[in-house]
Amino acid sequence: MSVFITSSGHFLPGPPITNDQMEPLLGLVHGKPSRLKRRILQSNGITTRHYAMDANHNTTISNAGMAAKAAEHCLSTSFLGKRQIKMLSAATSQGDVVLPGFGSMLQAELGLSDIELHSSHGICSSSMMALKAAYTNLLAGEQTNALVVASELTSRLFKASRYEAAGSELDFNAEFLRWMLSDGAGALLLERQPRGKCFRIDWLRSFSHADAYPVCMSVGYPSNSSDSRSWQDYATYAEAEAAGALLIRQDVRLLENIVKLGVDGYLRLISEGRVQPDKVDHVLCHYSSHYFRGKIFDMMQRAGVGIADHKWYSNLYSRGNTGCASIFIMLDEFRRSQPHQVGDTILCMVPESGRFNNAYMQLTVVEA
Repeated sequence: MSVFITSSGHFLPGPPITNDQMEPLLGLVHGKPSRLKRRILQSNGITTRHYAMDANHNTTISNAGMAAKAAEHCLSTSFLGKRQIKMLSAATSQGDVVLPGFGSMLQAELGLSDIELHSSHGICSSSMMALKAAYTNLLAGEQTNALVVASELTSRLFKASRYEAAGSELDFNAEFLRWMLSDGAGALLLERQPRGKCFRIDWLRSFSHADAYPVCMSVGYPSNSSDSRSWQDYATYAEAEAAGALLIRQDVRLLENIVKLGVDGYLRLISEGRVQPDKVDHVLCHYSSHYFRGKIFDMMQRAGVGIADHKWYSNLYSRGNTGCASIFIMLDEFRRSQPHQVGDTILCMVPESGRFNNAYMQLTVVEA
């Protein structure tokens, strides 16, 4: 039995926001322009991104709302209607509410009835975990189709007021992701039969290193690294906010490990016979910054398993880093805009820096 991606869709809120428009929209922290913004933007290479937030810091569409828009876009070009969907598998880093699960909120938003439901919580690779859950469900013969949706609404974390509530001047780790992440959603439809020109999922694997590495990207820990309390351990939410425990952080000292571990997983897949570099026709890699692209290339070349530059596709520079939604948005835009032929092999890679979980997938272009 095989599983196919027969349709895809995405949604990006609002107009494209340029680098010069970012800080006026997100707000000056303590009335001062950032000293780090230009340096971080030069490194990540992103020129435009999208925010589900207006200049008055009002949320223009919920995370579940964006996910629903992406799902509807996906279904609008599919052979199935909403009432025919059997499973919904959803992923996000942070839903609109702490509870219930994001999948439940999305199901209600879409108006889907009597479906099997799965919610995947994590960071960038959570979309691939949601996809794996749906993929294995179909392989097992439990369902005939599944709608997989990933959505991120991070801009709410980047309002100037969030940082001002934490008191003192921003540290680099707290400000770093303000100039890296943005909003968007992507969706894939999985079926057990091919429909027109579509993608067969050959395999899907991931390698987690949470036992070997400390937390690299998080929300919930205070600014003081010697304080191990969670945001929920404070007497009040106000105290947690003042301690910086509600800010999103990236430990940039650990971030370099993402390249090494990402390439290590790639090498393991080669040794297992799953990847044959000379037979890969397209690579879709969710590298979070242009800075890492060159490092990934260099390490693969030194190992003698490089893949030619012209085979790589990314929309990072115009769409931004939309976390777990990135790989789905990328795959949808690749399917709609890039030449690919029946028999082509597509390698998808998602390195995640949360606590270093790296996911990989191989697709083959087929036609019914």
